[in-house]
Amino acid sequence: MPTGSCLCGNIRYQFDQPISRIGLCHCQMCRKASGTAFAANAPVPRSEFRLLSGMEWLKAYASSPGKKRWFCGNCGSPVYSESASYPDLVRIRLGSLDQPAGRTPDYHYLLSAKADWDLTADDLPRFGDD
Repeated sequence: MPTGSCLCGNIRYQFDQPISRIGLCHCQMCRKASGTAFAANAPVPRSEFRLLSGMEWLKAYASSPGKKRWFCGNCGSPVYSESASYPDLVRIRLGSLDQPAGRTPDYHYLLSAKADWDLTADDLPRFGDD
């Protein structure tokens, strides 16, 4: 069962299935929220996602209409996001996993919006640029 946590360890979570997809989002909001070139995300069914500890530390930021980014109020680590467009999913921030993800990324999203210092050059499919 995959587990994850924030940097300080106050927030801990688990989910019941292996990671099925990994997306790398290059939009400006994801770059700002992650503090790096892109956000590495994996969708997990909400019904299989459980917070184990730290609910009192969990804070949300509504970054756009219908989207919330959840993070630790103590250390600031991004943990997951949720979107009203996909109410049955949460998107885990892969950097918060406690063990290897067990797969490589499946696609880029909005690569056309990447930072000018991002040297991403691979053959993964690209979405959101049309």
